[in-house]
Amino acid sequence: MHPLDSVKGAITTGVVLAIVISIWLTVWAGMRITLHLGHIDRWLHIVAGVMWIGLLYYFNVVQTPGLAVAAADKGGPGGAGVSKYIAPRALLWFRWAAVVTWLTGAIYLLGGYGNASVIVLAFALQPGFRTIGVGAWLGTIMLFNVWVFIWSNQKKILGLVPATDDEKAAARKIAGRASRINFILSLPMLMCMGAQSHGLPL
Repeated sequence: MHPLDSVKGAITTGVVLAIVISIWLTVWAGMRITLHLGHIDRWLHIVAGVMWIGLLYYFNVVQTPGLAVAAADKGGPGGAGVSKYIAPRALLWFRWAAVVTWLTGAIYLLGGYGNASVIVLAFALQPGFRTIGVGAWLGTIMLFNVWVFIWSNQKKILGLVPATDDEKAAARKIAGRASRINFILSLPMLMCMGAQSHGLPL
């Protein structure tokens, strides 16, 4: 099977290519290996984070406004296809990417700085770890929103659990607001994550 013909094939090919490039850079340029096993947590954190936040942006910038336009277009095809086939798959990747992002971030904080107390220092917003700590707190709030408010209400909206029309309408409002809050929180969260390594860690 051609690797471009499936998601699994593309992911596998991407991982293999990352390993090959990492080894090539080490040999060719004498650089420290890019995909070092000791730093796999950081790499997985970034990859899962891109998946999570990318889908968050897709929901807020593309799917939700698109479904609103589809609902307003009385003569159009509507949004049933998106709701039936796209949204459940996107939400599967979305919620588990959130978990992997948070877990690999915690693992990175535990071991990435060479001191298990770093995660406590970060979450307690201690000097030197305030920037990453604020980012970690924002990410934790976002993870909570994904599982408690977004996913539990999306199950009603998508018909995965029984709900009346009124319950579905209320669920749309709650899930939409939680998603929009996460969209807003993602901007300072990403700023904090980048600033810890590439800006001004406080």
